[in-house]
Amino acid sequence: MSTLKRKSNSICVTLGELAEKTQSELSGDGGIKISGAAPVDKAQTGDITFIANPRYLVHLPKTKASAVILDKDTPCQHLAVLRHSNPYLTFARVIDILYPDSQLVPQGIDSSTIVDESAEVAPAAAIGPLCHIKDGATVGKGSQLLSSVYVGKDASVGENCLIYPGVYIMDGCKVGNNVIIHSSTVIGSDGFGFAESPEGLKKIKQVGWVEIGDDVEIGSNCSVDRGTMGPTVIGRGTKIDNLVQIAHNVEIGNNSIIVSQVGISGSTRLGNGVILAGQVGIIGHLDIGDGVRVGAQSGVAKSIPAGKTVLGSPAHDIKDSLRIEAALSRLPELLKRVKKLESKKPD
Repeated sequence: MSTLKRKSNSICVTLGELAEKTQSELSGDGGIKISGAAPVDKAQTGDITFIANPRYLVHLPKTKASAVILDKDTPCQHLAVLRHSNPYLTFARVIDILYPDSQLVPQGIDSSTIVDESAEVAPAAAIGPLCHIKDGATVGKGSQLLSSVYVGKDASVGENCLIYPGVYIMDGCKVGNNVIIHSSTVIGSDGFGFAESPEGLKKIKQVGWVEIGDDVEIGSNCSVDRGTMGPTVIGRGTKIDNLVQIAHNVEIGNNSIIVSQVGISGSTRLGNGVILAGQVGIIGHLDIGDGVRVGAQSGVAKSIPAGKTVLGSPAHDIKDSLRIEAALSRLPELLKRVKKLESKKPD
């Protein structure tokens, strides 16, 4: 019998405990020990896996996982199952249980870090090596700045934030509570503003700041520009992927999702619950309503009312866009027919 190996930084719990803590329906042996999580096609003994997308069901009969998380209806006779109406959310909760958060740097201030005289760092914060916290800046209790993090003059980092190495939070910017910012992201870089003059392009000084609400997560290598005047705003609970550009004075509402390689031009306003898929580009000074969804690689050149789903470049209502795509696919055959008609001699 193979021995159960504990995964790195994970804990070992029984399947019955997971069922109770996630309010799932248990089918099978609740005493099975779970020590890790893995994809359905790579899981081993001791792992739990999940299936939320039907296309992965093909792997279910052959998986080596000890248990699987499924919806209420998908049949499974050969494995212990946790059933829930939202298996993806249940899997997220299981991950939290199996891999609890840990303190990544010791509490206190590393000796190599520079904290300017008027800066304030809460005693319960953890500041790793080679950080620089400028005059007037504040860091709240429970926050971790891992390494080489810059917090500019009069900037603030709230409570229980996790700031990864190489993040720059520039002068005057405000980061809320429970915020995660990944490596090499810049909060408060200059907005892109220039005025034409006889001598060339005159830089417009950017004197605003950035305000980030509570429970926001921002991926790596993002740029969030400070406002030209006033703030650039990212609302509570919004999640931003890697490689995203947010220009000066953009306002993003609560609980929105911004996927990788999106670019949002200056002074555009996004409502609550907006989803921008990968490589979406939005020109400046637009209003994007609550709940709008924009498909991948779309170019948005005009405001979009609440609740709409759009696709394409330029972006159209998704039904119109799909009809346009269908018509374009028939163009080669249509051109042949036109040429054939044009080649006929007139009567």
